[in-house]
Amino acid sequence: MSGWLWAALTASWLGILTSLSPCPLATNITAISFVGRRTGSPRGVLLAGLLYALGRTAVYVLIGTLLVSSLLSASSVSIALQAWMNKILGPLLILVGMVMLDLLRVTLKGRGFGARFQQRVERWGILGALALGVVFALTFCPVSAALFFGSLIPLSIQHGSGVVLPFLFGIGTALPVIVVSVLLASGARFLGSLFSKMTQVERWMRWATGAVFVGVGIYLSLTHIYGVL
Repeated sequence: MSGWLWAALTASWLGILTSLSPCPLATNITAISFVGRRTGSPRGVLLAGLLYALGRTAVYVLIGTLLVSSLLSASSVSIALQAWMNKILGPLLILVGMVMLDLLRVTLKGRGFGARFQQRVERWGILGALALGVVFALTFCPVSAALFFGSLIPLSIQHGSGVVLPFLFGIGTALPVIVVSVLLASGARFLGSLFSKMTQVERWMRWATGAVFVGVGIYLSLTHIYGVL
């Protein structure tokens, strides 16, 4: 039970950290503002935020379900993963931590599609928020890709959870978006300074989490690969 609770908290934290990363944060806020301000009512702004969050969460659950179920359904793959997961997880966490600490640069192409799609969604009305959530969830940047594929998916495989943990990850990515939607609906005028503070907080949160990942990765590697500890 404690292991599941720790996994659930980790999945939620990874989602929140993803949503506060510069690339997802910029696209999330822009998308909600872009769609929400065209609804004509505060309730419509909040609904746009919820639909956007639903779109993002659905994508993560679908990808997580497909990856985890396909890997665990094959008995040979499942046995190999159970035997090697702890050995694989250590080096994988070190690599993810290095990406979060900006010690390892990863370049992903094709990120301009989300911006082009956003320009076309204006005429879709409130349902455009749902479509934007799906598209921006699929438009992975280096940090979000490292957190999802490098941390969440191995965690989901380890606990045999292709739905719950990706769902919590998706909710985590949506929490700041929902908060911003509420602020937009209430007519808050301090969003500019709030975004700046969130970006500064994200940097420290990302570095702290990256340092923890590297430390845990080194510990797992020494324990399960080299048998030192």
